Amino acid sequence: MERAVYFAQLLRRPLVGGDGEVVGRLADVIVRLRGRDYPLVTGLVARMAGREVFLPAEQVADLGAEKITLASPRVDLRHFERREGEVLLRADVLGHRVIDVADAELVRAYDIELRQRPDGWVLTCLDTRRPPRFWGVLAGHAARPDWRDWKSFEPLIGHARSARVRGPFARLGRLKPADLADLLEDANRTESHEILQTVHADPELEADVFEELEPDSQTRLLRERSDTEIAQVIARMRADDAADAINDLPQSRRRPVLDALPAGQRTKVLTLMGFNPSSAGGLMALDVLTMAASSTVAEALRAAGEARTLQPEALTSVYLVGEERRLLGVVTLVELLQADPAARLEDVADRDPVRAGPDTDVEDVALLMTDYNLLTVAVADDEDRVLGVITVDDVLDMVIPQEWRRREPAPHPAHRVAEPGPGDVPHDTPPGS
Repeated sequence: MERAVYFAQLLRRPLVGGDGEVVGRLADVIVRLRGRDYPLVTGLVARMAGREVFLPAEQVADLGAEKITLASPRVDLRHFERREGEVLLRADVLGHRVIDVADAELVRAYDIELRQRPDGWVLTCLDTRRPPRFWGVLAGHAARPDWRDWKSFEPLIGHARSARVRGPFARLGRLKPADLADLLEDANRTESHEILQTVHADPELEADVFEELEPDSQTRLLRERSDTEIAQVIARMRADDAADAINDLPQSRRRPVLDALPAGQRTKVLTLMGFNPSSAGGLMALDVLTMAASSTVAEALRAAGEARTLQPEALTSVYLVGEERRLLGVVTLVELLQADPAARLEDVADRDPVRAGPDTDVEDVALLMTDYNLLTVAVADDEDRVLGVITVDDVLDMVIPQEWRRREPAPHPAHRVAEPGPGDVPHDTPPGS
């Protein structure tokens, strides 16, 4: 029968040899991450004779709440040195914050459940509910622990070499860029460094995350990188977001970063930096899906399907252009899907599309999009030549008040629990009950 113990109770408990003599006290428990399986206890860190020493799991006869019994009184007293891949429960988990993957937030681990199984002791659950501060006053009214499956969390391991062994994404791969950006904004420097190390394994995801960061957080995290490293991130960002990111850098770093960008991205960024950031020109994306008015609906739909380099938000409409990219009309993808594939675009498009000038204030752009129920609006110069397109998400990002962004988030729904894998034990009730 499986048996559970709780790490907070084990700490500093006496280590008793086979002869019943106390030989030291527990300082930490070592586990090894095993991918989708629960971490396995591989040994203990014991405080003996004024030093910390390693005890392999095979030398532990029993983990008890009152004492830890060793299989032999003989102990190797060499000083403990942490090895790659090892996670220390006191140093890395207990009292530290971990990532709640389902709710995309940082929570603190107040206790850890260890459960004995045929293959050894494994880490199965975390308690993430803060215990009452004054036990005497609150006797009889203690908050029930919030025991949740270890697989719901991603640990933030301060030991860099151990953090690397868990794989490039681990559970963080399930999160959206906006969720990861929120985590980074809530994280301290050490936590954010580890999250970024994980995200860095996918350069496209890394760029998406930086696009979602608030300007202050984005600038703070970019400043810690070299000019070349900043350019590597910005090269994959949308040109309008890249221009904003460079504008927010210290003056002395802008030119070196620009020089390190690929030529195509540098040209786009420099074009956008020539406009006021709060104007339509500073807000627009330069890549627009344009077609000749004589093109057919089928051709436009095929072009939209093949436009994989354009941001999806800008692909809700196709813009009709004539000579020198003069704006002639616009048609939405929904209208195209509902039209005869053989019809010409000029016959199904709105021939008097709403447009904004490059110097139009973002507030006026927002009113235009609201009045005409638009997801995108074209930006055109005085001669009606298409310069770019503004998407509704970029407008919202500019006009939402800062105090709204700093508000307390809405309560999360009940935890989403993944289906248990083979051998998983559900924890709907406190472990051990």
